[in-house]
Amino acid sequence: MKIFVAGATGVIGRPLIAQLIAKGHDVVALTRSSENAQTLAEQGVEPALADVFDADAVKAALVRAQPEVVIEQLTALPKTYTGESMSAAVAFNQRIRLEGGANVLAAAQAAGVRRYLRQSIAFWGVPGTGLANEETTLAFDASPAVAADAHTVTEIERRLLETPNIEGIALRYGFFYGSGTWFAADGDAANQVRQQQFPIVGNGEGVWSWLHIEDAAFATVAAAEQGNPGIYLITGDRPLEVREWLSAYARWLNAPPPPQISVEEALKVGGADAVYYGTQMRGASNAKAKRELNFQPRSLEWLVGTAAAHAS
Repeated sequence: MKIFVAGATGVIGRPLIAQLIAKGHDVVALTRSSENAQTLAEQGVEPALADVFDADAVKAALVRAQPEVVIEQLTALPKTYTGESMSAAVAFNQRIRLEGGANVLAAAQAAGVRRYLRQSIAFWGVPGTGLANEETTLAFDASPAVAADAHTVTEIERRLLETPNIEGIALRYGFFYGSGTWFAADGDAANQVRQQQFPIVGNGEGVWSWLHIEDAAFATVAAAEQGNPGIYLITGDRPLEVREWLSAYARWLNAPPPPQISVEEALKVGGADAVYYGTQMRGASNAKAKRELNFQPRSLEWLVGTAAAHAS
């Protein structure tokens, strides 16, 4: 198939491009950088030069490419995983997802694209017992940043799934780990853990759903090829409470055990969002993706590494 990718040079875009090419797809990638265009061309990708905020240029690129499928991975996240950096990135990240994404979607519709996939978020299910699934209400009444993101995700997904004549698929990814992510061994979160700057909040009962970046790309390719319109939660098999995954992660990094702070302390230092992530986050089920996309995620690498180390 001919597949047009927006966000091809980001953390998921790079392995996604490689896997699409490996599967024999004809890939066109949107970029506004001549340098990135050259790199893409060297990988066997046809670059399409346009600024995602220039609706006319994006439309021209898509009409010229005439793809069957568009995969949108537009985000603008910082290299550092801190409250300050995330807050500073909010406005532009929202703009690129909402305005930039709207331009790509409108261009896809004008170009007669058959199927459109876009990145979404798996971990905003309303707090509760058990794992969230695709039907679970999002956490609109959560802490400020989480609630705002839940509203953004809802708007983005609604806009896609209600677009006429396009098979819309929203891929709600879990927390990325692996090469190039915050949680890689050389990533920013790893450095924070080594410096004991990533604490367990309260009893550490928040449940995180993990996803290796290569598995995210595999699932995306599968959805492009055989997914049904609608929403998919794309996460690993083992959602874990913070107190479990963070302790194992520290051991895997040969870092000191993470400190533990009270909810009150976390509110003062990181605000309500830090408390939500640490104590209220709800895990997500990947049952639908496994059933319909033959999704087989790998085991979380720092649990495997820890088990191996303990056995030796």
